[in-house]
Amino acid sequence: MSDHPDTPVAPVPAFEPPYYAAVFTSVKTGAQDGYGETSARMEELVKDVPGFLGMDHAQTPGGLGITVGYFRDADALTEWRTDAEHRAAQRRGRAEWYESYTVHVAKVERSHDFTRE
Repeated sequence: MSDHPDTPVAPVPAFEPPYYAAVFTSVKTGAQDGYGETSARMEELVKDVPGFLGMDHAQTPGGLGITVGYFRDADALTEWRTDAEHRAAQRRGRAEWYESYTVHVAKVERSHDFTRE
């Protein structure tokens, strides 16, 4: 999910199912003070959750943000969802940064990937 220009662009690889995907789609407000720092902190914090597999992020030209987090099991996803620092960031997001958002959680039953040689 890095915005660094030197970071290679590649999707998170496929994992052996089953696992979980949490899909967060959002539209931001104009007030983004502190958002970048908090987003970077959340990206670091989620990596410490046992069972966290990775994250993909995309932004459309129209402003729709899509972040997909992958978790080995429901317990890992619950640990992330209930983390105190994450919960505080969610509250601030609702108060300041997001015009709207949706969260979808899905159990992945099939997964494969492709990489050109």
